[in-house]
Amino acid sequence: MDAGAEAARLWGELPLRVDWAAVAAQCAYAWAQARAFVVVPAIRLLVLLSLAMTVMILLEKLFVAAVYLTVKALGLKPERRYRWRPIGAVDEEEALTGGGSAAFPVVLVQIPMYNEREVYKLSIGAACALEWPAERLVIQVLDDSTDPVVKDLVEIECKRWKGKGVNIKYEVRGNRKGYKAGALKEGLKHSYVQECEYIAMFDADFQPESDFLLRTVPFLVHNPDIALVQTRWKFGQTHRLTYQYAYNQSESDPTRREEQNPVTNLQNQLN
Repeated sequence: MDAGAEAARLWGELPLRVDWAAVAAQCAYAWAQARAFVVVPAIRLLVLLSLAMTVMILLEKLFVAAVYLTVKALGLKPERRYRWRPIGAVDEEEALTGGGSAAFPVVLVQIPMYNEREVYKLSIGAACALEWPAERLVIQVLDDSTDPVVKDLVEIECKRWKGKGVNIKYEVRGNRKGYKAGALKEGLKHSYVQECEYIAMFDADFQPESDFLLRTVPFLVHNPDIALVQTRWKFGQTHRLTYQYAYNQSESDPTRREEQNPVTNLQNQLN
């Protein structure tokens, strides 16, 4: 008998038998151990973290409410905590029309945009309507739009306001590195920015009140320890939704497009 046949005979005589019940019992025991020492502690930890975050959010809400009520009750306003007075000693109307404008610092207004078809007119129009001496204001539209139609529309709008005497700059770049923050940083590299003393940054759907600079810049001018003034905003999402609805409706009837477009109507009112 050769070696192969002998090995086959010996292998056949071995009492090999798998006890599947024992295997299942061992697996069940291993899962019970893992559940007891790994899964359950992990779930308990997550529950505790969730409870801790809930308590933190509750405390934050209570703190904000307490601050709000205190400010309302005591009549605390930024004008009472920090120095604030109109810029320049001359009459405000005289300053805005040219007399005494040298007292006003040069302000750069930055508006980063990215395919802002719905709100670009409103945003640019609101920035150009800011009450500030024209020769002391620079408006910088930073357009990262990838839609060539939108890019052309924004450029045309900037040229329209430039034709009205507004010092507005239309800037584009070859990449979108850093997105809008990167566009803001890139915008500061232009030579004309060196003459600007302060910067106002508005997102594409912001429409500031015309007296925004008159109310905020004095805090920076008269308080050297202040580096940033942040204000409360009401966003233009309502305009965006209204525009989108009107735009979709007007697509089926081009003759009513101008009539149904609230952005155009509001822009006409601004003009």
